[in-house]
Amino acid sequence: MWFTNLLTNGGVGTTVLMLSVAIFAGLLLGKIKVKGITLGITWVLFVGIGLSAIGVTCNHDMLHIIKEFGLILFVTAVGLQVGPGFFRSFKKGGLAMNLMAVVNVALGVGITIIIAKLANQELTDMAGVYTGAITNTPGLSAAQQAVGDLGLEGAADRLAAGYAVAYPLAVVGMIVSCLLLRWFCRIDLKKEPTEELLTSQTSPTSPTTSQTTKKGGILLIPIFVIIALGIMLGSIPIPVGMKAPVKLGLAGGPLVVALIAGWLGVKKGWYSTEFTDGQGVHMLREIGIALFLAGVGLGAGQAFVATVQTHYMWVVYGVIITMVPPILVTLFGRLVLHINYYTLMGFIGGSHTDPPTLAFANNVAPEGCKLPNMGYATVYPLTMFLRIFTAQLLVLMAL
Repeated sequence: MWFTNLLTNGGVGTTVLMLSVAIFAGLLLGKIKVKGITLGITWVLFVGIGLSAIGVTCNHDMLHIIKEFGLILFVTAVGLQVGPGFFRSFKKGGLAMNLMAVVNVALGVGITIIIAKLANQELTDMAGVYTGAITNTPGLSAAQQAVGDLGLEGAADRLAAGYAVAYPLAVVGMIVSCLLLRWFCRIDLKKEPTEELLTSQTSPTSPTTSQTTKKGGILLIPIFVIIALGIMLGSIPIPVGMKAPVKLGLAGGPLVVALIAGWLGVKKGWYSTEFTDGQGVHMLREIGIALFLAGVGLGAGQAFVATVQTHYMWVVYGVIITMVPPILVTLFGRLVLHINYYTLMGFIGGSHTDPPTLAFANNVAPEGCKLPNMGYATVYPLTMFLRIFTAQLLVLMAL
């Protein structure tokens, strides 16, 4: 009896317990691989959805705070990790790949709008499907913040439900896109070059062992300075000629400040790459995204079941948004720009801010090949920035 009450009383203890269960169970399931493919930390979202769907009740306000704080930690850590090499990436192949990323984002937004018109769907709902189809959690947060500022009741929950419905097949769809690109272009992996073709830069997925974590208290100071400045930057309204302005938000602001801090800090010698790419920052990133995904899942589970039953076509729409843009853009990159296949797999993951795709690309690439990581890191920051803006624009266009 006491156990049932613990699961359903919606208190602080229940919320912390369920967050912990969702995260450790999700991480354990993430270790499972099927033919070298794993959904990784995405399982945390699914476990959270499952717990919520069977009747577990958490404190809504507490979930919201933990979810947003987790996202802030995640984007701050990512910004620090890729910042030192981000601006160098625009040399050589980096500029072309970032232009490809811009086109990829534009195609995704355009397809979302077309689907909304042709299928007679609310564009606000499709904004949720869009963020799930591109596996972009900061974009979801920005869209939810936008509807909250506009006072649209219930819209935030529908955004989360659309995100959760589209997310699972989006992860699979990007991996399938990598395989289709290989098939369309008749790529022979044995003949594909494995040397570095882009300017060397820090990878957000391969942290080095850092001795600086021993000075944890000192290293936390720049982290929270970045967060404070980022939140202030993210709250500045940016007029776009619509009924409401857009903002960088709780995700975009810290990301921009962290990018600059990572680049400028290493350049000026304020701190070393052992800090920006060390185990401490890496752990902050993983803890942050785990808290965010668990919070989203636990908050959206009940709506998720109802959404699948009544809006099952959202899954189809999500797959289209997921797969069509990267296939078209990477075909151009391969056939016209002659970009390496391993780099393009990393590009697909980075242009959709999706770690599982990068993990798949690293499994396909020969041992020691860094091209997937470099392709991912080259387009990740600009893509994240654009996804945050476009998710808000879709909400504002619905007004």
